[in-house]
Amino acid sequence: MPTAQDAVAHLTPALWARANRLLIRKGLAEFAHERLLTPKRLPQDGHYAVRSDDGGTEYRFAARRAALDHWQVDADSITRHRGSDELPLDALEFFIELRASLGLGQEILPVYLEEISSTLSGTAYKLGLDQPSAAELAKSGFQAIETGMTEGHPCFVANNGRLGFGIHEYHAYAPEAASPLTLIWLAARRDHATFTAGAGLDYDTLIRAELPEETRTRFTTTLTGLGLDPDDYYFFPTHPWQWWNKLSVTFAAEVARQHLVCLGPGDDEYLAQQSIRTFFNTTDPARHYVKTALSVLNMGFMRGLSASYMEATPAINDWLARLVDADDTFRAARFSIIRERAAIGYHHRQYEAATEKGSPYLKMLAALWRESPVPTLEPGQRLATMASLLHTDRDGDSLAGALVEESGLEPAVWLRRYLDGYLVPVLHAFYAYDLVFMPHGENAILVIEDGAVARVIFKDIAEEIAVMDPDAVLPPAVERIRADVPEDKKLLSVFTDVFDCFFRFLGSTLDDRGILDEDTFWRTVAECVTDYQAAHPHLADRFAQYDMFADEFALSCLNRLQLRNNQQMVDLQDPAGALQLIGTLRNPIAPHAPGR
Repeated sequence: MPTAQDAVAHLTPALWARANRLLIRKGLAEFAHERLLTPKRLPQDGHYAVRSDDGGTEYRFAARRAALDHWQVDADSITRHRGSDELPLDALEFFIELRASLGLGQEILPVYLEEISSTLSGTAYKLGLDQPSAAELAKSGFQAIETGMTEGHPCFVANNGRLGFGIHEYHAYAPEAASPLTLIWLAARRDHATFTAGAGLDYDTLIRAELPEETRTRFTTTLTGLGLDPDDYYFFPTHPWQWWNKLSVTFAAEVARQHLVCLGPGDDEYLAQQSIRTFFNTTDPARHYVKTALSVLNMGFMRGLSASYMEATPAINDWLARLVDADDTFRAARFSIIRERAAIGYHHRQYEAATEKGSPYLKMLAALWRESPVPTLEPGQRLATMASLLHTDRDGDSLAGALVEESGLEPAVWLRRYLDGYLVPVLHAFYAYDLVFMPHGENAILVIEDGAVARVIFKDIAEEIAVMDPDAVLPPAVERIRADVPEDKKLLSVFTDVFDCFFRFLGSTLDDRGILDEDTFWRTVAECVTDYQAAHPHLADRFAQYDMFADEFALSCLNRLQLRNNQQMVDLQDPAGALQLIGTLRNPIAPHAPGR
């Protein structure tokens, strides 16, 4: 653990100033995109200006506007003025000066400022690291890429809040700290917990595969030493933060009554992933990922896991895996998922009696085991999270550009291979099955071969998929994923999650570095859609009903959700009902529709 002084070594004037500049750049860009701010063009130099709520402060900056009303703001051009004075940039002042424009209410503002402060601190930490170049990172291992990215979610401005982590815990548990850790294992009385597993897997088989024999023996001895019967308990892992900060206090009665027994740390080492509560096993990468409950506020949600929600997780994953494996189009794209194979949830009877569905008190103790993609690799293949395609280094060079260069392919050819692996499965799931994913950068893993995308793997299945067909026949255990979505909002799952929240940034990044111009980028996307539709004429009615080449689509705003309620942005039982739709965006593939 670092000393008190070392823990804040990254908080220097220079790094803090740079972090503030970068965050204000993102705020100007994304708030303008979401039409919370309306920058005015300055006649004297072509720059843009945004005025504070009281009109007394002005931010000036240079920007290039791109497809989907994307603002590519030059961070180094931003200046802040009040009268004739130029003032230093200060992100907290930025939000206070624009609180009314941004809709930050009295209760939300201080918590949001705390999230911004944490995000700034994380940025300063990352800026202080000896970061590899984009080209070096592109050829690195899976976990080096996972821990080496610097931006986080491309849309959210406050995207690394992690409220609850102290600075020593940040160094221990933040993905960018890349600190190996061991998870704390608990024993839960079986009559207080629910364990479920996918087809062909049971508890004993899972635990024998996940825990070496000497670890299992040590845990068993702990229980027998207390006069307890190991057969009455399930072993399962928990996040160290959760044990020290929540379970040891909030679940004190369960520990005192030996409904829960702390077994101590396991022996395998793990690395935190970008999602902060999921861990990759670095001791044996073929073993499962572990996803844990974490009562930390991050990006609009308390990152807990519901015990009751976990119960159906393996069945949902098995159902989707069967669907994917049986479909010719998915097979042709070499598309796959990594299944969440087993889950366990602990039921605290008093909290369940005292709270309603959705309460954070029902999400404090659960875990799941997700397959690792490592055993599926062929010789010469490597892995990278799709989020890394948006990564740029301190010189502005792009990881995606480095992959294009390594591949030796024409940029448009490289892009099309990626689209065939990523976009085609998203389209096919929607049009053939009324099935939608949450296919953002952290939920997709790229299999890279010679710099090109060979195939794509999706993860985080049970919490983030939905079937929108009210008449779909689903097994009872899978019924939970059925969602009632209005017809006019269904295709937003593609337009928002894929086009606006990922391709908007990827296209601009490639264009910005002169790798692939914007028009060619979107024409290539359109060609992928056109070829998919031509290959599936039996879905023609669906293509007409849900038109990928519509002239425009609704602008769905993510920051507006967080600015409105940063404790719970969306009711997961009714995600469509929470959408903040503000006007429309011009569809960048519409001009490339067949026949136009």
